[in-house]
Amino acid sequence: MARKKIREFNSKSLLKQHLKRIAGISVDIKSAQVTSDTDFNKLANEEPWLNSTRLVVKPDMLFGKRGKSGLVALNLDLAGVEAFVKDRLGKEVEMGGTKGPITTFIVEPFVPHNEEYYLSVTSQRSGVDISFSECGGIEIEENWDKVKTIFVPTEQALTAEVSAPLIATLPLEIRSTIDAFIKGVFEVFFDLDFTLIEMNPFTLVHGKPYPLDMRGELDDTALFKNFQKWGNIEFPLPFGRVLSPAEETIHRMDEKTGASLKLTILNSSGRIWTMVAGGGASVIYADTVGDLGYANELGNYAEYSGAPNEEETLHYARALIDCATANPDGRGRALLIGGGIANFTDVAATFGGIIRALREKQKQLRAAKVNIYVRRGGPNYEKGLANMRALGKEIDIPIEVYGPDASMTGICKQAINYVEVSA
Repeated sequence: MARKKIREFNSKSLLKQHLKRIAGISVDIKSAQVTSDTDFNKLANEEPWLNSTRLVVKPDMLFGKRGKSGLVALNLDLAGVEAFVKDRLGKEVEMGGTKGPITTFIVEPFVPHNEEYYLSVTSQRSGVDISFSECGGIEIEENWDKVKTIFVPTEQALTAEVSAPLIATLPLEIRSTIDAFIKGVFEVFFDLDFTLIEMNPFTLVHGKPYPLDMRGELDDTALFKNFQKWGNIEFPLPFGRVLSPAEETIHRMDEKTGASLKLTILNSSGRIWTMVAGGGASVIYADTVGDLGYANELGNYAEYSGAPNEEETLHYARALIDCATANPDGRGRALLIGGGIANFTDVAATFGGIIRALREKQKQLRAAKVNIYVRRGGPNYEKGLANMRALGKEIDIPIEVYGPDASMTGICKQAINYVEVSA
């Protein structure tokens, strides 16, 4: 399971749509998303309520404590919202020690209210925690002792008996309404493969629950079965994280292929770089480098899997090699290529694209004093490894080649030894 945060706008849209479908509960959520591309006149035509009600506007950037940070404006008209947004759009702010520009806002109706409730549903290893409080809002942390939590084991239903402790102290006239809402949110949580739903706060409008502030996380590995329910969902980068050109290139490739192509730059000046097949193997390589005391020299995290074709691995390798060879400083660098033992990926075919990229980039590799370490097993691996050995002689670059009998951790040690002696 991979927990991926989504914007508040998307969380509320999914809740509104599927709470009605699954539990028959209508929530009159209205919200609009604003970015640098937004035409406010066009937006008002598409969402007429923007001109007929007082409004709330706040950043939708995957960080909390917006109210305490003065980033929420209340009871504005649309002109006031536009002015608030334009004054802050693209401006850098610091939240929790992280700096980044504000690029996205959410606009909603201003809802006067008295009650503020807290609700969260969170995945755990063997079930789900459901927490509820009658003292929600920006002071929830100061009132955490008033939060009630129950644990629902996997595949157990949320019955009236199970949920009773959460609502036991509510007034009788609203107890059944909030109980039904909690159960409906719980059902949406499972049906859409959420890993977190949190509302802080939600309130009652004309006797019906209404989330004022909400955040959500989805299990992105469940996209294959939820693409119709989720729609064109966005998984934004964490606040303050901006893709480099190479990362952007690989990200776009990943979106267009059935394979998996990942690249994260950790240290652009790092001297140990990886181009590893398989998510498990890529983690082992990265963890091993860190465990051996060289995490500060690890340039990237990279993974290709799902049988990418030769052209895909060619473009992938080009982008990664450009990063690994940038700004040579006279010190040696290491590039780890390969992975574990493939189940169905043709090793020779994927190596074909990598070999073409290495051949194209040989001058850069020599200038950066890159030693290459290859370790791989799986279908057609003998041919793939033989081609790698031949390439080393052809382009006069040290390429040490190993089959599945060599350990992945041992290859990391060799790369580190080279980096140490060539400092």
